[in-house]
Amino acid sequence: MRIRLIASLLAATFGLAGLAHADQLADIQKKGELVVGVLGTDEPATFIDPKTRQIVGYEVDLANAIAKKIGVKTVLKQIAVAARIPELQQGHVDLVAAGLTHNKEREAQIDFSLTTFVTGQKAIVKKSSGITEVTQLAGKKVLTIRGGTQEPNIRKAVPNVEVVTFDTSQQAFQALQQGKGVGYVDDEAALLRSYAKLGTQKAQYVVLKQNLSTEALAIGIKKGETGLKAVVDGALRELETSGEAQKIFFKWYGPNTASGFQTRDFKLDSDKIAE
Repeated sequence: MRIRLIASLLAATFGLAGLAHADQLADIQKKGELVVGVLGTDEPATFIDPKTRQIVGYEVDLANAIAKKIGVKTVLKQIAVAARIPELQQGHVDLVAAGLTHNKEREAQIDFSLTTFVTGQKAIVKKSSGITEVTQLAGKKVLTIRGGTQEPNIRKAVPNVEVVTFDTSQQAFQALQQGKGVGYVDDEAALLRSYAKLGTQKAQYVVLKQNLSTEALAIGIKKGETGLKAVVDGALRELETSGEAQKIFFKWYGPNTASGFQTRDFKLDSDKIAE
């Protein structure tokens, strides 16, 4: 009787463990929706269309393609930069498509899709500051986004810089315009978009040529969800081979946009990054 009781308890324990580690892809298919964490403040990656009030952008188009591959609808959840990884780890979102840099440190926390974007990080300064090189930001106040790789990268490039962070890129860039710092750091694509919006005031600012870093961005996936990663990567590869990835890129970043990219110097074909 005692042996039978122990066996029953063990079976119950392992049964519960199996439920706790249920395949996330199966859960997504069962609920009929893919919940994707996005910033919604990072034009043109994810931002709110002023006409429709819907979140749109490059990363939204990629998320929609993944949801279509799975056979479910896309549900977008707006999250903060600093909350991206915690939201994923806690199961509040299924994927994170939110300007997320893939680096070795983060690989210990989450998994990543194929690289979806490659960009450098740059600084923009007021021309009146007289600054022409990144190293001249030493001892100066520089503004950027809280919770991203921008802060550690500018600190690495300029060890004694003073960094002030904000929840969104809009807040940080506005602070630069208000004179609350001499420089602003962001991913090149986003920074050039903000710069273009200055209009006639662009002459008052200078984008420094030196890259602080080269960033490989990717979609964040919960650690160990190999089935979901395989489908995500498969959907991205299909976009690449069909030519749709190129179309989506130029739709949001091409010559006829504020970003003004003439070429796309990466492909959706690898999840490997530099050491």
